[in-house]
Amino acid sequence: MPTSVHSSIDVRQVSPRERHPLIFATFRNLATGSAMRLVNDHDPLPLYYQFEAEAPGAFSWDYEQAGPDLWQVRITKQKADRPHADGACCGGGCGGAG
Repeated sequence: MPTSVHSSIDVRQVSPRERHPLIFATFRNLATGSAMRLVNDHDPLPLYYQFEAEAPGAFSWDYEQAGPDLWQVRITKQKADRPHADGACCGGGCGGAG
């Protein structure tokens, strides 16, 4: 059964330099098990790779619509496999990301 979507972001009218910070801020605010829907005018594959680099094991990525003019992706926050996978930090005391 698909996870219900708690937040939806349509970035088609957001400036390109503001898109990824907005998406990651929204993701960080999700509760574990919650999902957000991303709406875009192109395949957000580079964003997927950024999630893989910054939050490995902390998300699932499911295309709900894949073009040609509209992409919708459900991004679900999973339980993190390691500290700081959600981008948060404890201040460096644990030796994780700062």
